[in-house]
Amino acid sequence: MKYVLVTGGVVSGLGKGITASSIGVLLQSCGLRVTCIKIDPYLNYDAGTISPYEHGEVFVLEDGSEVDLDLGNYERFLGCTLTRDNNITLGKIQQQVMDRERRGDYLGTTVQIVPHVTDAIKEWVERVAMIPVDGKEGPPDVCIIELGGTIGDNESRPFTDALSQLSYSVGPENFCLIHVTLVPVLSVVGEQKTKPTQHSVRDLRGLGLTPNIIACRSTKVLEENVKAKLSRFCYVPMQNILSLHDVHNIWHIPLLLKKQKAHEPISKVLKLAGMAKEPSLEKWASMVEICDNLHVQVRIAVVGKYTDLSDAYLSVLKALMHASVAFGKKLVVDLVPSPDLEKTTKKEVHTYLNSCAYKAAWMLLKGADGVLIPGGYGNRGLEGKILAAKYARENNIPFVGICLGMQVAVIEFARSVLSLPDANSTEFKPETNHPCIVFMPEGSTTHMGGTMRLGSRRAYFHVKDSISARLYGNKEFVDERHRHRYEVNPDMAVCLEKAGLSFAAKDETGKRIEIVEVPSHPFFIGAQFHPEFKSRPGKVSPLFLGLIAAACGELDAVLTPVSIQQDNNQHVVLGNETRVDPINGFCNGTNKTSQKSVRQNSDLYLHQISMSSRRKLNPNP
Repeated sequence: MKYVLVTGGVVSGLGKGITASSIGVLLQSCGLRVTCIKIDPYLNYDAGTISPYEHGEVFVLEDGSEVDLDLGNYERFLGCTLTRDNNITLGKIQQQVMDRERRGDYLGTTVQIVPHVTDAIKEWVERVAMIPVDGKEGPPDVCIIELGGTIGDNESRPFTDALSQLSYSVGPENFCLIHVTLVPVLSVVGEQKTKPTQHSVRDLRGLGLTPNIIACRSTKVLEENVKAKLSRFCYVPMQNILSLHDVHNIWHIPLLLKKQKAHEPISKVLKLAGMAKEPSLEKWASMVEICDNLHVQVRIAVVGKYTDLSDAYLSVLKALMHASVAFGKKLVVDLVPSPDLEKTTKKEVHTYLNSCAYKAAWMLLKGADGVLIPGGYGNRGLEGKILAAKYARENNIPFVGICLGMQVAVIEFARSVLSLPDANSTEFKPETNHPCIVFMPEGSTTHMGGTMRLGSRRAYFHVKDSISARLYGNKEFVDERHRHRYEVNPDMAVCLEKAGLSFAAKDETGKRIEIVEVPSHPFFIGAQFHPEFKSRPGKVSPLFLGLIAAACGELDAVLTPVSIQQDNNQHVVLGNETRVDPINGFCNGTNKTSQKSVRQNSDLYLHQISMSSRRKLNPNP
């Protein structure tokens, strides 16, 4: 087995996950089979109970494990299906070691970090590295390991010790270390500074790990004299120093690596000459070119409470991008803070700031061609989400609600159509007289971690001519990933259906609601599952594709099989239905009413509101 270890230095958030994913794409294009492991050195067992403000979204795998968002990047870039074992945390290792100690596996021995914890880490890595993730038989050729955090962090020490031991035991021809660092440009001096990278490499060597390749993050292309200086002081060949400068689309990173011939030093270190061929990224380059040359915009409002951090909705944003590129439209996403949509925001003490935030949020919402409410937890911003669902339903704006977003749509429908102003979820108002959303009976009331309805579950279509069923190709059922502990109240299903809410899909029991629709609306769909977790650049989620098509006024193009097909470059080819208004450039069917002026005004309001002020107004996560 060949190992490629990706570490990070200087600061966190450099893009180690994208770098690791892009290296995987490059190696795949060389004909190699690749698997990935992400190491998170925190004591949490998994990412399931961590706030999105800490590490971004929680990604859910097919087997129901809640993991770091980087595993989502791996799956999207490499087209693989990972499992819970592809994510190692210090919490998992510690529990495993303690279980062994209690069983007596270490009987008579003092259990220590070295060798017991480090051995457990090495065993985990070597075992998982042999498991294929591409659906083929036999072990992969290369395992890419990403070590989370920053070199020098105290919590990472057991992992750096274990990986140092691993590099020694497998030999230098089977272990390649790529160190991702920051090369900042100080505005006063105006030159790229190498000292942070030099210190980071020194710290790395002090931990028993020697970098073979240094990948330098910078705002602009790394200068040749800077490469020479890094080579001289870090003892790394100049051709092994890569420039990972800022790009407007992360799909460019594999092409950037190929252009710099990053595969050559990797192949040389790992002695892959007899296994790897020259990289071929024609399809990937074609996809990037298509994305870069889109001009007709489609604007989607994503309404949530974590809008200060886009990583909280990373998979949703990527799924929207996949769908818009497939449909040949340039995506514009407006992140709308749901608390700002509430009337209480307008009336709060900080009158001027709140008034600006209220107006800006509503201008963004009203300027959108489609509305999406993603999953979430907690009651902050709930009423704002309900107002967004109400606006979309009453104004025939294409709408998709995911998980809590679907539950919000049901609550709004019960309040507005059934005239039940008290309708709510027992998650937010346990004493409500009209509980539209209730706690699932099998859920745990004492433990939070890993107790939700998680992973791939089957949803059976009960309304065969529903929009969602047609988007999924009129299949009998679909398998999608879930993450929830509340559900639509089965006892209220009959009255909701009589009022005009359609339950298009249910679980295998026929009682748990999976998809809701409003048949009288052009496109109003709520899904209890998370379709964004299975979206790929070459395999677009049907619900996201439907939202984009409906937002462009071209839903029939994706509902009629002869009108849409995917070519070898994985983008969608439309028939003659696609039309662009020659006057304003919008897709037919978009919300054209004063859209340019709305956007300009909302930008003006948003400029007046600093991030710090908004965090003070909404201190709770």
